[in-house]
Formats: sequence, C-alpha cells, structure tokens
Amino acid sequence: QVQLVESGGGLVQAGGSLRLSCAASGRTFSSSTMGWFRQAPGKEREFVALFSFNGGWTSYADSVKGRFTISRDNAKNTVDLQMNSLKPEDTALYYCAATPPGRTGSNLQDYIYWGQGTQVTVAS
Repeated sequence: QVQLVESGGGLVQAGGSLRLSCAASGRTFSSSTMGWFRQAPGKEREFVALFSFNGGWTSYADSVKGRFTISRDNAKNTVDLQMNSLKPEDTALYYCAATPPGRTGSNLQDYIYWGQGTQVTVAS
C-alpha cells in the first residue's frame, strides 16, 4: 500500500514561515505528479501547488504565488512545501497527494493517494 505522511505543521504568527514535508513509502514516486492541497473548516478542499511527474514544471494557486515553493527529492521520496509570508487565511489542514504514474495532476480526480494532513494555524 502507498502511504503519504505529512509533517511540519504548527502555529505561527502572520508573516512567519513554515516548511511542510511529505514522505512517501511503498513506491518510488518519480513518475507521479505530487500536489499539496488544503482545507479550512467548513470549506472545500482547494489546490495549493503541484510538481509535475517529469519534473518539468510547477504550478501554484494564485493565492500563494510568490509566497509558497514546492520542491521534491526523488531519491528520498519526499516533497516539501516552503511557506513564507503566511497570512491568517492560510490557516487550514494541509494534505499531500499523488497521482498514478504519468498523470498530469491538472484535475483533482487525478490524485488517488492522500496523506492524513498536517495542521497549519496562522495567528493575526
């Protein structure tokens, strides 16, 4: 079974930074697109960032462009999300997700593997 485990969440003040990490086990994920999503209380899950399966490009939600950076280390089977200049509206449960091999990850339904989530709380 494929397992994704997020870590690095916590409580920070507005303007602060956090680095989230996702560790994958059970497979080598170099051929899978990796994504980060978040869900605030009472709201739908939303896309945050992705790193393509071939490492050719990344994509970010407009709300986090210029503040968040996604990276991956295929040798370690990890994907990170560096979050800077955090805002209270960034408060959410953050999820790591992965597609099957060769999928672009442009559709939410492409992601079939999900972590348990890590909480990020930004105080004003």
